[in-house]
Amino acid sequence: MTKNIWESGVVISHDLKASIQCIQAYSKANRMLGVTNRAIIYETADIMLSLYKSLVRPHLEYCTVAWSPHYVKDKELLEHVQRRFTRLIPELKELSYPERLDKLNLWSLEERCVRADLTEVYKVVHGLSAIPFQDLFEFETSGRTRGHSLKLQKKRCRLDLKLYFFSERVVNLWNNLDDQSVTTSSLNSFKSNLSRLRKQLTGLFMDNCVR
Repeated sequence: MTKNIWESGVVISHDLKASIQCIQAYSKANRMLGVTNRAIIYETADIMLSLYKSLVRPHLEYCTVAWSPHYVKDKELLEHVQRRFTRLIPELKELSYPERLDKLNLWSLEERCVRADLTEVYKVVHGLSAIPFQDLFEFETSGRTRGHSLKLQKKRCRLDLKLYFFSERVVNLWNNLDDQSVTTSSLNSFKSNLSRLRKQLTGLFMDNCVR
């Protein structure tokens, strides 16, 4: 029998998997998308996009740093809501999903999870988070000069359970950033740099759901 831990609106099963949370987030967002679609008569891209960002997407992204899904089935379940949303805009119906995202200037939800993870790392590293740096990370001390100056120590993980914890899954992503990004003086500048890197480094924001 599965026991669930309820904490700040996030549901995690006894084995620390987030599939139940994904189902709950999907259900809430999908219902809200249906309500929004029925309530709007003139479905222009601008109106629909504004409503989606304010009423639907927050259900899919609430506290994802704590429960970011790593199973493909869970990622695809959440992505299905955004796929459905983009098809509701009449002039985009015949386009592929990546084309619809491009027209609306949207990131896939998996990409946004990566963005949220990296943003949280930036805050922890630069003392902008309530979580002390030493509680999650250690700086790389090997003396390697390649890459940036704030690289994190990569720890060995034998179990997937540990491998997909926030403090472990973000290390390679963070270490692959450039020095300009990780040493920037403000959070807004860091986010702007992520947008720049998304265009330059196609492997940084891996997305299995966009195809």
